[in-house]
Amino acid sequence: MDTLSKLLDFNLISIGEYKIKVYTLVIVLLISLATKVILRLIKTALFRRYKVVHLDKGNTYALYQIIKYTIWVITLGLILESVGIKVTILIAGSAALLVGLGLGLQQTFNDVISGIILLSEKSIKINDILEIDGDIVEIQEIGLRTSTGLNRSDISIIIPNSLITTNKVINWSHQKKKIRFKISVGVAYGSDVDLVIKILEESVLEHPEFNDTEMIEGRFMNFGNSSLDFEVLFFSENVFRIEKVKSDIRRIINRKFIDNKIVVPFPQMDLHFKSGHTEIIPKNE
Repeated sequence: MDTLSKLLDFNLISIGEYKIKVYTLVIVLLISLATKVILRLIKTALFRRYKVVHLDKGNTYALYQIIKYTIWVITLGLILESVGIKVTILIAGSAALLVGLGLGLQQTFNDVISGIILLSEKSIKINDILEIDGDIVEIQEIGLRTSTGLNRSDISIIIPNSLITTNKVINWSHQKKKIRFKISVGVAYGSDVDLVIKILEESVLEHPEFNDTEMIEGRFMNFGNSSLDFEVLFFSENVFRIEKVKSDIRRIINRKFIDNKIVVPFPQMDLHFKSGHTEIIPKNE
């Protein structure tokens, strides 16, 4: 017992009157271990409740992240106090340093504050599908400084939280479960308009990834420079992979156009030569 007491009372670091003993290190380790155990218990309880009560997974995750960061801040304060560093004195004495760090790490602090806003406001949740800077991303994790998402190419994207809170972001998951999309196409002048609309609607019907047959609608949009312009509108729940769905439908449309001898034109121009200079005039079909 005396040996253990001597071991715990052994000085690891001694700088003037400031000393760190073995038992101080043990206390730090115990505090850290206790924090991890508490967080694991909280996480288990929260996600077990999420499964039993059918709570929203994103809200549960956000709540856990806020609890986790709060507990770790408290833990850091306890660790500093246990090694003899007064937190209040440390903050007061390093005020100037903190100002300098604040200026140098302004963007980092901005991201951290944005992370706190995202986690507390819950406007963005896990598995939400966002459109950011033209890229479609499914959110996998929301951290304190950055969030992680997966794009349509299955590439992991690291997103600074400030980019989500300060820029225009479309959250497709906040819409209804099914969302309307459209496919645009032009055909040659002289084509049968009714037949084109029929082909567009039938092409969507052949694809399994659509919802609500009555909401499929082909439209004659405009008389273009080189084509008659159409679009077909349909609803789908496959938001994240919708570009693959559109590609498949376009293939069906193209096949049906070939079968029915409907031509998709390309822009054409006439060249008119007048007294030594060339004039280019667009040609309408």
